[in-house]
Amino acid sequence: MSFSSLKQISQKAESEKKDFWQIIIEDDMKERGVSFEESFNLMTKMLDAMESADNSYDPKLRSASGLSGGDGAKLEAFRKQSNRLVGDFITEVMEKAVKMGESNACMKRIVAAPTAGSCGIIPAVLLTYKKQYKAPEEQIVKALFVAAGIGQVIASAACIAGAQGGCQAEIGSSSAMASGAITWLEGGSCDHILNSVALSLKNMLGLTCDPVAGLVEVPCIKRNVSGAVNAVIASQLTKAGVKSAIPADEVIDSMGRIGRLLPACLRETSQEGLAITPAAQKIVKKMKS
Repeated sequence: MSFSSLKQISQKAESEKKDFWQIIIEDDMKERGVSFEESFNLMTKMLDAMESADNSYDPKLRSASGLSGGDGAKLEAFRKQSNRLVGDFITEVMEKAVKMGESNACMKRIVAAPTAGSCGIIPAVLLTYKKQYKAPEEQIVKALFVAAGIGQVIASAACIAGAQGGCQAEIGSSSAMASGAITWLEGGSCDHILNSVALSLKNMLGLTCDPVAGLVEVPCIKRNVSGAVNAVIASQLTKAGVKSAIPADEVIDSMGRIGRLLPACLRETSQEGLAITPAAQKIVKKMKS
């Protein structure tokens, strides 16, 4: 990718009077030597895969570890109840985030967005928006380009792997990508997109990667829910006119520094945090027996 910061993308979009997503697709076309149609069609296939994973969710499936499965169906049933504190949009976002995470744990086909451990966030936000606001497929694909551009910058300037930067690099990055994408869908400018990234990623700084038994299930799947809801909240804060005191690129840089400061025991090694609690050790012992 040609850009090392989100500000560079924003400035290019403004100087050329183009949309954020257009700058990203043009960069992809140049980098891979493909046509507009080829680039757009590939991203459309990504969206199709996300929708397929969501539509083919099987509540009866359980992961090999026995730790995951069925919670997506519980949230679907909960969404149909009237005694909820949150509205239909957020409830469905929660449901889809869990369903996608459980599908990953049950070895079904998902889209790493940007990683398998954070695969539920972007689909949860964008597929819910597509369904509830009747958004055309073309618009959702464009929003995915917005998300991709954000993710590429984060990967270049910081990191997206839990083993390198903790869970903030996975759930945090995906949340920022989803927030920027939905902000664009809501008519946000480049400044609005960057502000949403800043607000969402700030909320995830310092999040450790401490998977129980070394599996991307506990606490990862439920963290997808938090990341997805966080993305929507940051976008809504931006729409309300709330501004981040720290620019998006500086937040990304901070995430990279924090990741390097995290000890190895908190970076996907399962040597600390939730992974060594008594409950977690019982799970590990049960799996070995």
